[in-house]
Amino acid sequence: MIAGFLGAVLITMGVAFFVVGTVGVLRLPDVYTRLHALTKADNLGLGFVVAGLAVWHGVTAVSAKLLLVWVLTLVASGLGAHLVARSAQLRGIRAWREK
Repeated sequence: MIAGFLGAVLITMGVAFFVVGTVGVLRLPDVYTRLHALTKADNLGLGFVVAGLAVWHGVTAVSAKLLLVWVLTLVASGLGAHLVARSAQLRGIRAWREK
């Protein structure tokens, strides 16, 4: 009962971070700030969702697999964001500055 409630709360927090990250991607002015919003919010959101599912399932092989998926996503997300930012920099795309 308590594990189910705590799991639901953690998953809800994760979904909230996904929504905030999506709003950041839609509202922020340039590629660099959008990447920041996307990687930070989505990684934290996925962490909360994984934690919620792990609490819900208990200490099992499923929890270990979820943790592995989260770690691999952290690595892939950071690497992908770095490649996109580097490509934007090489193409001469400058960071947004308020005028």
